[in-house]
Amino acid sequence: MLFFDTLFATPWLLFTAIALSSLCIGSFLNVVILRLPKMMEQQWRCQCEEFLQFPDGQRKKEEPVTLSSPASTCPSCGHRIRAWENIPVISYLILRGRCASCKTGISPRYPVIEAVTALLSVVTVVVIGPGYEALWALLLVWTLIGLTVIDFDTQLLPDSMTLPLMWLGLILNYYHTFTDFSSAFWGAIAGYLSLWSVYWLFKLATGKEGMGHGDFKLLAALGAWLGWQLLPAVILLSSVVGAMVGISLIVFRKHGREIPIPFGPYLAAAGLLCLWFGAEIQAAWYNYLGL
Repeated sequence: MLFFDTLFATPWLLFTAIALSSLCIGSFLNVVILRLPKMMEQQWRCQCEEFLQFPDGQRKKEEPVTLSSPASTCPSCGHRIRAWENIPVISYLILRGRCASCKTGISPRYPVIEAVTALLSVVTVVVIGPGYEALWALLLVWTLIGLTVIDFDTQLLPDSMTLPLMWLGLILNYYHTFTDFSSAFWGAIAGYLSLWSVYWLFKLATGKEGMGHGDFKLLAALGAWLGWQLLPAVILLSSVVGAMVGISLIVFRKHGREIPIPFGPYLAAAGLLCLWFGAEIQAAWYNYLGL
């Protein structure tokens, strides 16, 4: 397409467009991160009430939450957020991190997620290089950011994000976008079954669940995007980082061993590294194995 070809041929225009659009995507991710778990909770409660055949009078009545409604408001005073108050990063700086109405402090997490989304997006295009492959890779990066924060907050990895991500990876690699289709197909299968096997071995040995089912699906999605060859690196990197963070939390912050630690963020970080440096990681891995 002429528009994208012009962007790819003009680096300053490409990176400006990527940075600005990614800031807006980061703002949208803030909405997804906040509302998607609430949407899931409402759906589960409705399903339970229907299954248990609750009379209509006993069912909880509340306004349905979607990604587009109700309108965003200040949680303290209910002030409706106006368009100029919702400009990524800039509005936070103009308002000095406070609500325009009641002056209650706004969490700095919102502009941080927007800025990180823009930064990682630009880095992705720089590392992969200008082209359609990099644009498709941005969808993976954005989804991983959303999944990471949701998992940190709720220890959930929504099927509505992981499963479409897996299918998109398979479709893209049918056209050899990141790897060949055979590698993507077996990557999805191996990614799911590897953690599924660990889950059941741990459960049979201890009687406890060591991880959530969302982790299986996220690794399957990464396998569909990156191919089975990079799955050992993804698992190793995520496990090492996860173990180090978990031990640090237990030792320095007195984090109880019985309190679960989300594994999705470490899978996402490892997947992002393999997206950026997959060829180098694979070469180092083969060299280590003497292949």
